[in-house]
Amino acid sequence: MKRTDVARFVAVLLLCVASLANAEYPERPIRIIVPFAPGGGTDILARMIGQRLMQAWGKQVVIDNRTGANGVIAAELTAKANPDGHTLLFVAIGHVINPLLQKKLPYDTEKDFTAVSMTAVLPLLLAVHPSLKAASVQELLALARARPQPLTYASGGVGSSQHLATALMGSMAGIKLNHVPYKGGFPGLVDLVAGNVEMMITSILAVVPHAKAGRLRMLAVSTAKRNNAVPEVPSIAEAGLPGYESIAWYGMVAPAGVAPAVLSKLSAEVVKSTRSPEMWDALTKQGADPVGSTPKEFSTFMRAETAKYGKLIKDTGMKAD
Repeated sequence: MKRTDVARFVAVLLLCVASLANAEYPERPIRIIVPFAPGGGTDILARMIGQRLMQAWGKQVVIDNRTGANGVIAAELTAKANPDGHTLLFVAIGHVINPLLQKKLPYDTEKDFTAVSMTAVLPLLLAVHPSLKAASVQELLALARARPQPLTYASGGVGSSQHLATALMGSMAGIKLNHVPYKGGFPGLVDLVAGNVEMMITSILAVVPHAKAGRLRMLAVSTAKRNNAVPEVPSIAEAGLPGYESIAWYGMVAPAGVAPAVLSKLSAEVVKSTRSPEMWDALTKQGADPVGSTPKEFSTFMRAETAKYGKLIKDTGMKAD
């Protein structure tokens, strides 16, 4: 057989193998591991995606909530799973922050996972207790610079989206802020409403009901542009801190080594699900902006987040609990 014939044969064989893998996947129930407890934003979104995959492929999708260690337990399970596309991990920003805050992890975030798709982003909102004499971002920054004691802010814990967003604002503005971490964003919000802390950058949906009732004051959103949910509220960037942007985001990854054909089929279905009219409507009602990216786009985004917050963590000396 000539060399050219061998090359053609190999190419056809590889195409057949890829087509076969794509046709057979999924062969059995799919497990989506979620690093947080049931009922939270990450869990809800994972279940929405899982339902769409089950409808599309006729295979059961099991949501496996594995909490603990800020997502490390769930990530380790996924990293060590068979890379056949039947075990997936739903991730948030902690996935790229953990290796920046923790010296030793039982896996390599860069090498042990394959990006599938970024599914949605959640704009955050800077809110203050009404007792704080600041009606705008500029007034808040001026107050922080003038006061002898740092302003206190709540977050869902070290390395959470609320923590990173506020620390980034403080770093860019050159002001000192006192971080008060909680075991989740909800307890922090409760203490903000009670006046035990003075400010917080957290979910828009969580803040709006309290703002309408006069229990909180909305100052700005964390995205580069205004958000349709609160169009009257400026962005932090336009309100006094040019170039600022910090968001919560969600996506799906798989163990490294997933066959290209399987990854392609999985990613395409996740994107299709995310961009469906039903999902679009459901996500926007939850205050989230649907994305549906390719594996390459999601991988590039996560590397950018790692660089962005790696610098912040180094500059501020941020450490894990």
